[in-house]
Amino acid sequence: MNPYFIGFAIPFLASLLFTKRKGEKKRGVPVDVGGEPGYAIRNHKFERPVETHWEGVSTLAELFEQSCEQYVYMPLLGTRKLISREMEAARDGRSFEKLHLGQYEWKSYADAFKTVCNFSSGLVRIGHLRDERVAIFADTRAEWQIALQACFRQSITVVTIYSSLGEGALCHSLNETEVTTVICGRKELKKLVDISGQLDTVKHVIYVNEEGVSSEVSLAQKCTSWRVESFEEVERLGLETPVEAKLPLPSDTAVIMYTSGSTGMPKGVMMSHRNVLAVVSAVMTIVPALGKKDVYLAYLPLAHILELAAETVMSAVGASIGYGSPLTLTDTSNKIKKGTQGDASALKPTLMTAVPAILDRVRDGVRKNVDAKGGAAKKLFDIAYSRRLAAINGSWFGAWGLEKHLWDMLVFQKVRAILGGRIRFILSGGAPLSGDTQRFINICLGAPIGQGYGLTETCAGGTFSEYDDNSVGRVGAPLPCSYIKLIDWAEGGYLTNDSPMPRGEIVIGGPNVTKGYFKNEAKTNEVYKDDERGMRWFYSGDIGRLHPDGCLEIIDRKKDIVKLQHGEYVSLGKVEAALSVCPYVDNIMIHADPFHNYCVALVVVAHSELKSWASQQGITYSDVSDLCEKQETVKEVLQCLAKAAKQARLEKFEIPAKVKLVPEPWTPESGLVTAALKLKREAIKKAYEDDLAALYS
Repeated sequence: MNPYFIGFAIPFLASLLFTKRKGEKKRGVPVDVGGEPGYAIRNHKFERPVETHWEGVSTLAELFEQSCEQYVYMPLLGTRKLISREMEAARDGRSFEKLHLGQYEWKSYADAFKTVCNFSSGLVRIGHLRDERVAIFADTRAEWQIALQACFRQSITVVTIYSSLGEGALCHSLNETEVTTVICGRKELKKLVDISGQLDTVKHVIYVNEEGVSSEVSLAQKCTSWRVESFEEVERLGLETPVEAKLPLPSDTAVIMYTSGSTGMPKGVMMSHRNVLAVVSAVMTIVPALGKKDVYLAYLPLAHILELAAETVMSAVGASIGYGSPLTLTDTSNKIKKGTQGDASALKPTLMTAVPAILDRVRDGVRKNVDAKGGAAKKLFDIAYSRRLAAINGSWFGAWGLEKHLWDMLVFQKVRAILGGRIRFILSGGAPLSGDTQRFINICLGAPIGQGYGLTETCAGGTFSEYDDNSVGRVGAPLPCSYIKLIDWAEGGYLTNDSPMPRGEIVIGGPNVTKGYFKNEAKTNEVYKDDERGMRWFYSGDIGRLHPDGCLEIIDRKKDIVKLQHGEYVSLGKVEAALSVCPYVDNIMIHADPFHNYCVALVVVAHSELKSWASQQGITYSDVSDLCEKQETVKEVLQCLAKAAKQARLEKFEIPAKVKLVPEPWTPESGLVTAALKLKREAIKKAYEDDLAALYS
């Protein structure tokens, strides 16, 4: 019998057999809850919220100790050795730092636990008191995780701060929490010295020993009254004079996590051990077969709850965590020296987390590479992609069985090598991922994407896509630790009795809902509420709708809605998501002035796409800034945006009538986007105040 027929027929028949049963699957079911009236659901498997997955474990400190006893000799923390750091000159005369990195070197669970215990004792020996707070102000790395666990063993609350935070927000975070000890990297130490005169309570600074740090250490010792010591010195001090652990209670505050501050100064969210443990326990019930064979690539900021929760899950199951960075992630990343493997190639991970902006860049990078090759290679990729897309969209005549394996071998295997070739699951958190990107990553990387929805205030817990849910545009059913409730928002026209699906503001309840904002009772009382049954709820400000199977879709945000002069409502986030598929767009912010009847846009241009277009049109220019100012360039981008808007079925008033092209990228360092790459609208509006005014003139 023809093997191609077998490869098609078997999945075809199986699909017919199981289609009905799959279609009837309920992932979230209605539940009776207290508090404000609304439409509430829970996870279909659990009648009550999950608090812990492990008998006898009620804190993060107990969970880590249990793992280290269970997986003694397994590798836990992996770090790449820096072989050399070089400066490379570009054609335009600018210089860029390039790193030559070695293979991963590993610290076992047993060795990691010893280091944690020693560092914990060392903190006490240098004079840090139990009721004082430690801030970790550093890039994601093994020392970050060790310091966190060390603090937990002495019931010390950790303040987490993004390494990209600006001076004002950094001062605010450290002073508000009255931090006495800061653990930092080299570049962070320099930032601390620069603002040392504005810090009220800092007494100890512990630095991670890395190349070039000695000059910053000398400066800190000379210009401040701080006791400045290396990470290794504190660890050695604890080894010489150990101190008995003082483990925390479940209700103790484990972390005060400062949000990246998309508006105004960042707020410190108080998370208890119970809060974080509930989310970690819930994820254990959702992602299948997590275990010691898994290898996790850690590169997102550990000051972000998504990364902190993910690494906690990994250590809980005996997996290995290899540390990298966004700038060294792949073989072609900005800081990787040519001929050196990127982090993913060296590590070959099976699991990773990503925010939508990262996955969008992976998608765009693959597409640009394919387009650049052109010819037969591009045609082959396009055929393979369309055949697989037809299959995952449910067509029985798409590429199944043997044909799927053929395309994987001929085309997609090369793409998968970008991230090591072994990825079996990707967790996407933050903003909802576009359907286009989700399908593209799923096909090209061969890995399902579990979309999650949660906030810092809910320890990243809220909803999560189950492993077998291939739908796009949704963020899954309630996590087993959470209840999801929709409440009416009449002003915006979103009601729980809407047809065909209930709509409203998303409210999250459960043991993962945090205590509130540090020293900000007014804001806490505004968005947190306890009901008559003792359940704590967080009012997210996001607007969602619930599908018949109990899965949530994010459709709007209360703060992002602007009413135009003639009464039309524009959802800024929705329009930005729709227009971001335009190839000329690297980033975009829609601005709507309520005193006008149209909206405008700031577009950070994708340099390579714009240059390619200019070359085809025979347009001469001195640099990208010059190209952005040309009338024909603005016209081309506006036409591209209009095309994307038409495909997304946007209303005429939602399509930007005028646009300002921006040549410089928006980065966390510039203060225009958060560390999770979300727009900081107020900061952008202030930075481009004159340009926005000109667009409305």
